[in-house]
Amino acid sequence: MTEKALIIFARNPELGKCKTRLAKTLGDKSALDIYKYLLRHTASISHAVEADRFVFYSESITENDIWDNKIFNKKLQRGNNLGERMENAFKELLDSGYKKVLIIGSDLLDLNKNIIDKGFDALDDNDVVLGPAKDGGYYLLGMKTLLACVFRNKDWGTATVRRDTLKDLQNHNIGLLKELNDIDTFEDMKHYEELKRFYN
Repeated sequence: MTEKALIIFARNPELGKCKTRLAKTLGDKSALDIYKYLLRHTASISHAVEADRFVFYSESITENDIWDNKIFNKKLQRGNNLGERMENAFKELLDSGYKKVLIIGSDLLDLNKNIIDKGFDALDDNDVVLGPAKDGGYYLLGMKTLLACVFRNKDWGTATVRRDTLKDLQNHNIGLLKELNDIDTFEDMKHYEELKRFYN
């Protein structure tokens, strides 16, 4: 066990159940293929991070998938909404003794090992670190002690999440990383050359 834990929240890649906003434009099959591509990217960059790595599945834990059991600890998300599920994941790992816990999403091609490392480093001097996403949410969140306010009373999946989160944290030191683009809609992805093969 290291002092650092990296949480990856991942949806089980099932047809019709992931990237639903993308599917409205491209169809369920292309949306699933794109999500699988994003998952592989996330697994690859996470593998390179020096921390204990935890994949929290949305529906059920899958063996023999892209998340190698030798590299990733596998757990199940618990809670009725995204806030509850994140709070439970942070609580579990902080309670088990980790000094720095970070969560990342699984739908960013712009995310890399260096940005995740900067997130962990930012916790040396800050209570919380946040990686802002262009859609008004965030792609990375890290903390050293559980700040439950971050996970409660949010309208998840909307443009107000980051603003409301920062408001809750106004009495804490916050480290902000650079803003990145997460991929939820066709507009988000159409400038990525490597994704064009999924719809051209």
